[in-house]
Amino acid sequence: MAKALIICAAGMSSSLMAKKTTEYLQGQGQGQDITVEAIGATEGNKVIESAAFDLYLISPQTRMYFKQFADLGEKVGRPVVQIPPQAYVPIPTGVAALAKVVTDNL
Repeated sequence: MAKALIICAAGMSSSLMAKKTTEYLQGQGQGQDITVEAIGATEGNKVIESAAFDLYLISPQTRMYFKQFADLGEKVGRPVVQIPPQAYVPIPTGVAALAKVVTDNL
């Protein structure tokens, strides 16, 4: 099972996006064995250093931390990707766009 993690400002909006994206990837004919979870940015460094996830996704509101997180990801051999704003809305088109970001980068 592949695991992706959304790193968000406080983890609130990202929790909803993670749940909806996991449901989309595992259901709706996608049948992919991928889960998406979420945490707040204050935990980002520690979690990336642990390399516990296959992919790290940086939410639009935490893009100022992207370089820092990307450098850590490079050190542990894990991709760190920015989520485009249009893929970070909890409506069907946003969820599908985020699922594509996940599958394209795993």
